[in-house]
Amino acid sequence: MTSPLTALLPATERALLHRVATAQSEGRAPSLVAGVAREGRLVWSGARPSAEEDRTLDTQYRIGSITKTFTAVLVMRLRDEGLLDLGDPLEKHLPDTGVGQVTIAQLLGHTAGLSAESPSPWWERTSGALRPELADVLGERTRMHPVGRRHHYSNTGYTVLGALVAAVRGDSWENVLRNEILRPLALDRTSAEPHGPRAEGWAVHPWADVLLPEPCEDLGLMGPAGRLWSTVGDLCRFAHFLAEGDDRVLGAASVREMRTPSAPAEAGEWDGAYGLGVQIVRNGGRTLVGHTGSLPGFVAGLWVSVEDGVAAAVLANATSGPLPSPTAADLVRIVAEAEPRIPEPWQPRPEVDRELLALTGPWYWGTQSFALKLLPGRDVELQPLRGGGRGSRFVAGSDGAWTGQDGYFAGETLTVVRREDGSVRHLDLGSFVFTREPYEPDAGVPGGVDSEGWRGLRP
Repeated sequence: MTSPLTALLPATERALLHRVATAQSEGRAPSLVAGVAREGRLVWSGARPSAEEDRTLDTQYRIGSITKTFTAVLVMRLRDEGLLDLGDPLEKHLPDTGVGQVTIAQLLGHTAGLSAESPSPWWERTSGALRPELADVLGERTRMHPVGRRHHYSNTGYTVLGALVAAVRGDSWENVLRNEILRPLALDRTSAEPHGPRAEGWAVHPWADVLLPEPCEDLGLMGPAGRLWSTVGDLCRFAHFLAEGDDRVLGAASVREMRTPSAPAEAGEWDGAYGLGVQIVRNGGRTLVGHTGSLPGFVAGLWVSVEDGVAAAVLANATSGPLPSPTAADLVRIVAEAEPRIPEPWQPRPEVDRELLALTGPWYWGTQSFALKLLPGRDVELQPLRGGGRGSRFVAGSDGAWTGQDGYFAGETLTVVRREDGSVRHLDLGSFVFTREPYEPDAGVPGGVDSEGWRGLRP
C-alpha cells in the first residue's frame, strides 16, 4: 500500500500539471520545472519544455536571490555559535567598510538603509572582476535611507554579509556554504558554479517568439546575493529545513526566528514582510515563507507553508514572463486544499505531573477569563476563553518559569507565585496578576480588592 505522504491523488496531480503548463505557456518560458514536497518528501514534479529545451528535474537553474536565504543561514550559525550577535555593529567584525555602524540584524532584514544595487555597470550582466573590493560594491553613496527606519531591499547588503561570513570563518563564502549547509542537508545539486546538466539562460522577445541568449557572469563579491544554481528537488529539501530546522545546520528555534518579520511592511504591501533572509507573504489565507529570485535568463520561486507541511519550487530559464512566485504559491495551495494535512493521532501523556496539572483550567486577569492548557513536556498555553485578547504559548525553563513564544507575551516570563504554605497565590505574567477568581481578595491583586466584595447596584 502506498503511503499517503508519498503519493498524490490523480486529480491533484492533474491540477498541478495544469498550473505548471499554464505558467510555461502564458509566460513563454523556454522551459519551466516545478516540484512539490509534503512533510519534506518530494511528492510531485513536472516539467514543461519546448521541443528545443528538453529539461529534466536534475537540470540546474540559477536561483538568483534565493541565494540570500542560504547566506542568512550562515550568519545565523555564527550567532548560534556565539561568534557574533545580531545586534553587533558590522564594524566589530568587518572593519573599514564605510557602513560599519549598521547592525548585522539590519543587514539581514534589509533595514540598514544601503543602496539596492552596486554602482554601474549593471552587476548582474558584468563580471565581478569589475568590483574587486567592497568599496567598489558599495560605491560612494552608501546610504539611501535612515538606518533601521524602513525596509529597502539591498543586494549590496548581502554582499557585505557574505564578506562577513568569510572574515569570521577565515574561509571563502563558497567553501563555508558547501561545508556547513550543502553537505549536511545533502543538497548535492546546489552549487556556486553550474555542473551539468544546466539550463541556458534566455531573454524572450516581448513581441515575437524569438530568443536571445543571456550572459552568465561570475558575480565575484556579489555572489552571496544571488550566485547559486540549484534544482527543484534540492530547493524543496531546503524549504523543509526552513520549516523544521536541522540541528546539523540550524535548530528549529533559529529558523523560526528567521521566519519572524523584522521590519514593517511598505505602505500598500500589508500582505508581505521580510524576516531574516526570508520573505513572508499571506496568500489565500495561509502564510508562506521562502524567497524569490532572478538573474538575466532565469527566474525562481520557493515557498513553504509551515502549517500545511507543503513546499513548492518553480524554476524557469527566461529573464521575464513566467511568474514562479505566484505559480509556486498556487502549487502549495492546490495540494493543501485538495489533500489537507492529516493530523497526528491524539495520545494520552505517558505520565502526569500533578502539581503542573493543578495549574490548568480557568484564570482571570481582572474580569477577563483565560484558560491554561498543558502542552507536551512542561510547556503551557494561556489563551482567552472568549472574544479577542492576549494569549501565547510558553516554553518551560530550567528555573521553573516559562517564556512566551508568540503574540503579545512573546519573550515575557510566566511564573507561579506561592503563599508561605506552598499553595498557589497567583500567576505573574510580565507583572500581570492572574487569579483563580475575578479579583480574588487574598491573591495579591495590585491596588487591593474592596473589602465589601462584589455587590449589586440599586436604581
